[in-house]
Amino acid sequence: ELKTLAEAGGVRIVDVRDAEAYALQHLPGAVSAPYARWRGQPANPGLVPPLKDLTALVQQLGLTPEQPTVLVYTGTDSTDFATAARAYCTLKSLGVKDLSILHGGLNAWRGAGLAVSDQAARARRSDWRPSFNPQWLATRAQVRQLLGNGQAVLVDSRPAPFYQGKIAHDAAKARGTLPGAINLDSDLYFELGSAVLMDKASLEGEADAAHAEPGQTVVTFCNAGHWSATDWFVRSELLGQPNVKLYAGSVIDWSQAPQALPMVNEP
Repeated sequence: ELKTLAEAGGVRIVDVRDAEAYALQHLPGAVSAPYARWRGQPANPGLVPPLKDLTALVQQLGLTPEQPTVLVYTGTDSTDFATAARAYCTLKSLGVKDLSILHGGLNAWRGAGLAVSDQAARARRSDWRPSFNPQWLATRAQVRQLLGNGQAVLVDSRPAPFYQGKIAHDAAKARGTLPGAINLDSDLYFELGSAVLMDKASLEGEADAAHAEPGQTVVTFCNAGHWSATDWFVRSELLGQPNVKLYAGSVIDWSQAPQALPMVNEP
């Protein structure tokens, strides 16, 4: 599908891999936007970058709300897929209307025998000045209000050892998880050992493990809004579930609050 779109012209292919990988090979005509540019500062990387920085990025990429845009990642595993899912969430929040991810990433493209390039591409700069729609995100304050009130289900998208408090991200100030959260590793959405999502029925089966009731908000989180971006993407964009939010700051942001917030499974 992407090959057909690219040959017809008009689609913007955005490569979210790091600059070194892009320089070696990428889809012909793809422009580079390394994942780090979609992230916050290292001390709290899950936060959304300032709007001025995102504006500069989308203008450099030649994006507008109407520009059909496809995101490309490497295609190695579920963690790799999450780079595209997080960039997708940000672009949707900025107002891009025709937005997709290349399923299987660059590896799937090469596996199909399609051509790659090592020639850097540049888009004609746009003058788009987006606003940011926060409806798909949850803040620390909003999550605090949701704790224990029965209006939301919190889904911890990390591997079990993080949820269990056995290990923690270097930037987190505490181990464990948020009170009442269930653990649903985002890796469960993928074919075993791959970066390819399962079929829709299988995705629904995994997502249903959250046992969300009609009308409840589902808030996904992880360490820094990375793995949980995949859970948000599957629920919101593929399964069409309403009221799905990504707590972008996640456990790092939660644990860095000026006054300690409640955690469970702390050692």
